[in-house]
Amino acid sequence: MRACDNAVLALGERKQRFGHGLSPDGCGSGEGVRDNIGMADDRFYFRQLLSGRDFARDDPIAQQMVNFVYLFGDRETGEAVAVDPAYAPGELVDILAADGMHLTGALITHYHPDHVGGAIGGWSIAGVAELLAHPDAPVKLHVQNDEAWGMKRVTGCSDGDLVLHTSGDTIDVGAITVTLIHTPGHTPGSQCFFVDGRLVSGDTLFLDGCGRTDLPGGDPAALYESLTQKLAVVPDDAVLYPGHLYSPAPSAPLGEVRQHNYVFRPRTRDQWLMMFGND
Repeated sequence: MRACDNAVLALGERKQRFGHGLSPDGCGSGEGVRDNIGMADDRFYFRQLLSGRDFARDDPIAQQMVNFVYLFGDRETGEAVAVDPAYAPGELVDILAADGMHLTGALITHYHPDHVGGAIGGWSIAGVAELLAHPDAPVKLHVQNDEAWGMKRVTGCSDGDLVLHTSGDTIDVGAITVTLIHTPGHTPGSQCFFVDGRLVSGDTLFLDGCGRTDLPGGDPAALYESLTQKLAVVPDDAVLYPGHLYSPAPSAPLGEVRQHNYVFRPRTRDQWLMMFGND
């Protein structure tokens, strides 16, 4: 077992991909992956940043967990939000500043420490607690109602730090509208973000596989509903941007993921639970 497998197992974030959830070479090395800067038009700002490579370069846990952080916003107003700002939140603020942007909020896919910071497996990961204390980032944390308890327990944030949402809520970042989709299963309050033809999915859905459901609050039946019903509103031509680099590519059209990802092979709920249930 290689070092990256040990870290993933120790930190409790192994995903459902034939028992381990990593890319075919086992570690998701990121070779050939670049920092994606969205240039669909002059106004929409979008960056996909890989932990341990694009930021937090000296953090061995960031290198092994291969989390993605996303920054998007409105170039005209300079407003931007960060999705799951763990490992080096100060660096993310600096990256935005270098791009002429400023952070106005954080969108949280779910409460696990590799996405929001906190203590796990003997390690301490920086995240939203440090972001909330940053002098240049007076932000609120946008979470689903069902995730508030986990956020407060893991990060130490307060009710006053949170903005609670339900599925279908929208957030305006300047003139850019983000739609929040509640996708329980990996955790009770997991959510995805749909913006400008992109689906930022956290650990709900990867290019290959999906989030594990045997951690506290996991629910395989709920995840099946999320994948097959709640995300059905997102068109095939949307581009999927996952929460980790667990595949050779960092993103893919959702239609291709639906065609090739084995989690979509079962035709019924019972078939899905036979493959991915925890019994």
